[in-house]
Amino acid sequence: MNCPRCDSSKIRKFGHQDGKQRFRCNECSRIWRESSVQRGYPREVKQSCLKMYLNGMGFRGIERVTEIHHTTIIDWVREAEAKLPEDEEAEPTEVAELDELQTFVGSKKQKLWIWTALNHYQPGILAITVGDRSGNTFSKLWERVEDWGSKWYMTDGYCVYSNFIGSSKHLVMKKIKMTRVEGENTRLRHNVARLHRATLCYSKSI
Repeated sequence: MNCPRCDSSKIRKFGHQDGKQRFRCNECSRIWRESSVQRGYPREVKQSCLKMYLNGMGFRGIERVTEIHHTTIIDWVREAEAKLPEDEEAEPTEVAELDELQTFVGSKKQKLWIWTALNHYQPGILAITVGDRSGNTFSKLWERVEDWGSKWYMTDGYCVYSNFIGSSKHLVMKKIKMTRVEGENTRLRHNVARLHRATLCYSKSI
Protein backbone atom coordinates (compact mmCIF):
# COMPACT_ATOMS: atom_id res chain seq x y z
CA MET A 1 0.00 0.00 0.00
CA ASN A 2 1.25 3.49 -0.90
CA CYS A 3 0.30 6.92 0.33
CA PRO A 4 -2.56 8.40 -1.79
CA ARG A 5 -0.93 11.86 -1.66
CA CYS A 6 2.82 11.32 -2.28
CA ASP A 7 2.82 7.64 -3.30
CA SER A 8 5.38 6.82 -0.64
CA SER A 9 5.61 3.26 0.67
CA LYS A 10 6.75 4.45 4.11
CA ILE A 11 3.45 4.14 5.93
CA ARG A 12 2.36 2.76 9.29
CA LYS A 13 -0.82 1.89 11.09
CA PHE A 14 -2.37 4.76 13.00
CA GLY A 15 -5.21 3.37 15.12
CA HIS A 16 -8.85 2.83 14.18
CA GLN A 17 -11.86 5.05 13.41
CA ASP A 18 -15.44 3.80 13.12
CA GLY A 19 -14.09 0.26 13.15
CA LYS A 20 -11.73 0.86 10.21
CA GLN A 21 -7.94 0.80 10.22
CA ARG A 22 -6.19 4.15 9.83
CA PHE A 23 -2.80 4.72 8.26
CA ARG A 24 -0.24 7.53 8.43
CA CYS A 25 2.44 8.43 5.89
CA ASN A 26 5.88 9.00 7.40
CA GLU A 27 6.84 11.25 4.46
CA CYS A 28 3.96 13.75 4.13
CA SER A 29 1.96 12.97 7.32
CA ARG A 30 -1.21 12.18 5.36
CA ILE A 31 -3.75 10.18 7.39
CA TRP A 32 -6.42 8.02 5.76
CA ARG A 33 -8.68 5.04 6.38
CA GLU A 34 -8.76 1.77 4.53
CA SER A 35 -11.70 1.19 2.15
CA SER A 36 -12.48 4.90 2.10
CA VAL A 37 -15.71 5.76 0.29
CA GLN A 38 -15.22 7.57 -3.01
CA ARG A 39 -17.05 10.89 -3.00
CA GLY A 40 -18.63 12.66 -5.92
CA TYR A 41 -20.30 11.45 -9.12
CA PRO A 42 -18.61 9.06 -11.55
CA ARG A 43 -17.01 10.59 -14.65
CA GLU A 44 -19.55 8.81 -16.87
CA VAL A 45 -22.42 10.63 -15.13
CA LYS A 46 -20.75 14.01 -15.65
CA GLN A 47 -20.14 13.26 -19.33
CA SER A 48 -23.76 12.21 -19.78
CA CYS A 49 -25.02 15.46 -18.25
CA LEU A 50 -22.70 17.52 -20.45
CA LYS A 51 -23.97 15.70 -23.55
CA MET A 52 -27.57 16.47 -22.53
CA TYR A 53 -26.68 20.15 -22.16
CA LEU A 54 -24.93 20.27 -25.54
CA ASN A 55 -28.00 18.72 -27.14
CA GLY A 56 -30.36 21.46 -26.04
CA MET A 57 -31.59 20.36 -22.59
CA GLY A 58 -31.82 23.02 -19.90
CA PHE A 59 -30.15 22.65 -16.52
CA ARG A 60 -33.42 22.02 -14.68
CA GLY A 61 -34.50 19.57 -17.37
CA ILE A 62 -31.32 17.58 -16.80
CA GLU A 63 -31.99 17.77 -13.07
CA ARG A 64 -35.43 16.23 -13.52
CA VAL A 65 -33.98 13.35 -15.57
CA THR A 66 -30.86 12.61 -13.50
CA GLU A 67 -31.99 13.87 -10.06
CA ILE A 68 -28.70 15.80 -9.82
CA HIS A 69 -29.10 19.38 -8.61
CA HIS A 70 -28.91 21.93 -11.43
CA THR A 71 -26.22 24.01 -9.67
CA THR A 72 -23.94 20.95 -9.69
CA ILE A 73 -24.49 20.58 -13.44
CA ILE A 74 -23.75 24.28 -13.96
CA ASP A 75 -20.46 23.81 -12.11
CA TRP A 76 -19.59 20.89 -14.40
CA VAL A 77 -20.29 22.99 -17.49
CA ARG A 78 -18.11 25.83 -16.17
CA GLU A 79 -15.36 23.33 -15.34
CA ALA A 80 -15.51 21.89 -18.86
CA GLU A 81 -15.47 25.40 -20.38
CA ALA A 82 -12.34 26.31 -18.40
CA LYS A 83 -10.51 23.34 -19.97
CA LEU A 84 -11.24 24.43 -23.54
CA PRO A 85 -8.25 25.79 -25.51
CA GLU A 86 -7.85 29.52 -25.96
CA ASP A 87 -9.47 31.08 -29.03
CA GLU A 88 -7.29 31.07 -32.10
CA GLU A 89 -7.22 34.05 -34.41
CA ALA A 90 -9.40 33.48 -37.46
CA GLU A 91 -7.75 33.22 -40.85
CA PRO A 92 -8.38 35.98 -43.42
CA THR A 93 -11.91 35.71 -44.77
CA GLU A 94 -12.78 36.96 -48.26
CA VAL A 95 -16.50 37.37 -47.50
CA ALA A 96 -17.69 37.79 -43.90
CA GLU A 97 -21.29 37.60 -42.71
CA LEU A 98 -22.43 39.58 -39.66
CA ASP A 99 -25.71 39.28 -37.78
CA GLU A 100 -27.30 39.70 -34.36
CA LEU A 101 -29.49 37.22 -32.46
CA GLN A 102 -32.05 38.50 -29.95
CA THR A 103 -32.70 36.92 -26.55
CA PHE A 104 -33.32 38.22 -23.01
CA VAL A 105 -31.98 38.03 -19.47
CA GLY A 106 -34.25 37.72 -16.44
CA SER A 107 -37.38 38.92 -18.24
CA LYS A 108 -38.43 39.67 -21.82
CA LYS A 109 -38.17 43.39 -21.06
CA GLN A 110 -34.40 43.04 -20.62
CA LYS A 111 -33.42 42.30 -24.20
CA LEU A 112 -29.97 41.04 -25.10
CA TRP A 113 -28.28 40.49 -28.47
CA ILE A 114 -25.67 37.93 -29.49
CA TRP A 115 -23.58 39.34 -32.35
CA THR A 116 -21.91 36.75 -34.59
CA ALA A 117 -19.38 36.84 -37.42
CA LEU A 118 -18.41 34.02 -39.77
CA ASN A 119 -16.94 33.03 -43.10
CA HIS A 120 -19.54 33.02 -45.88
CA TYR A 121 -17.95 29.92 -47.42
CA GLN A 122 -17.32 27.79 -44.32
CA PRO A 123 -19.45 26.52 -41.40
CA GLY A 124 -18.87 27.64 -37.84
CA ILE A 125 -18.94 30.91 -35.91
CA LEU A 126 -15.54 32.66 -35.88
CA ALA A 127 -16.25 35.55 -33.50
CA ILE A 128 -19.00 36.44 -31.06
CA THR A 129 -19.91 39.14 -28.55
CA VAL A 130 -22.89 39.70 -26.24
CA GLY A 131 -24.60 42.93 -25.18
CA ASP A 132 -27.18 45.45 -26.31
CA ARG A 133 -27.92 46.36 -29.94
CA SER A 134 -25.80 49.51 -29.96
CA GLY A 135 -22.61 50.38 -31.76
CA ASN A 136 -20.69 50.10 -28.47
CA THR A 137 -21.35 46.36 -28.40
CA PHE A 138 -20.71 45.83 -32.10
CA SER A 139 -17.41 47.73 -31.87
CA LYS A 140 -16.03 44.91 -29.67
CA LEU A 141 -16.80 42.40 -32.42
CA TRP A 142 -15.60 44.73 -35.15
CA GLU A 143 -12.14 45.03 -33.53
CA ARG A 144 -11.62 41.34 -34.32
CA VAL A 145 -13.45 41.22 -37.65
CA GLU A 146 -11.69 44.25 -39.11
CA ASP A 147 -8.34 42.48 -38.78
CA TRP A 148 -9.55 39.81 -41.20
CA GLY A 149 -9.25 42.30 -44.05
CA SER A 150 -12.28 40.84 -45.83
CA LYS A 151 -13.14 41.99 -49.34
CA TRP A 152 -16.89 42.08 -48.56
CA TYR A 153 -19.05 42.23 -45.43
CA MET A 154 -22.61 40.93 -45.74
CA THR A 155 -25.26 42.22 -43.31
CA ASP A 156 -29.03 42.63 -43.12
CA GLY A 157 -28.69 46.42 -43.31
CA TYR A 158 -29.11 47.26 -39.63
CA CYS A 159 -28.03 50.89 -39.18
CA VAL A 160 -25.10 50.17 -36.83
CA TYR A 161 -23.14 48.29 -39.51
CA SER A 162 -22.82 51.26 -41.85
CA ASN A 163 -21.12 53.26 -39.07
CA PHE A 164 -18.18 50.85 -39.15
CA ILE A 165 -18.14 49.29 -42.62
CA GLY A 166 -17.31 51.39 -45.66
CA SER A 167 -19.96 51.49 -48.38
CA SER A 168 -17.52 50.03 -50.93
CA LYS A 169 -17.25 46.81 -48.89
CA HIS A 170 -20.72 46.64 -47.36
CA LEU A 171 -23.24 44.29 -49.01
CA VAL A 172 -26.78 44.69 -47.66
CA MET A 173 -28.66 41.44 -48.25
CA LYS A 174 -32.10 40.05 -47.50
CA LYS A 175 -32.39 37.35 -44.82
CA ILE A 176 -33.04 34.68 -47.44
CA LYS A 177 -29.64 35.45 -48.99
CA MET A 178 -27.72 35.16 -45.71
CA THR A 179 -28.21 31.43 -45.36
CA ARG A 180 -24.85 30.77 -43.68
CA VAL A 181 -25.24 33.10 -40.71
CA GLU A 182 -28.97 32.41 -40.35
CA GLY A 183 -28.20 28.68 -40.28
CA GLU A 184 -25.60 29.14 -37.54
CA ASN A 185 -28.04 31.25 -35.51
CA THR A 186 -30.64 28.49 -35.91
CA ARG A 187 -28.14 25.95 -34.59
CA LEU A 188 -27.47 28.18 -31.59
CA ARG A 189 -31.18 28.32 -30.81
CA HIS A 190 -31.46 24.56 -31.26
CA ASN A 191 -28.49 23.56 -29.10
CA VAL A 192 -28.83 26.10 -26.28
CA ALA A 193 -32.09 25.68 -24.36
CA ARG A 194 -32.26 29.29 -23.17
CA LEU A 195 -32.19 30.53 -26.77
CA HIS A 196 -35.28 28.56 -27.87
CA ARG A 197 -37.96 30.90 -29.16
CA ALA A 198 -40.74 29.45 -26.99
CA THR A 199 -39.32 28.25 -23.67
CA LEU A 200 -39.51 28.72 -19.90
CA CYS A 201 -35.72 28.26 -19.73
CA TYR A 202 -33.91 31.61 -19.64
CA SER A 203 -30.71 33.21 -18.36
CA LYS A 204 -30.72 35.11 -15.08
CA SER A 205 -27.46 36.94 -15.80
CA ILE A 206 -25.31 37.79 -18.81
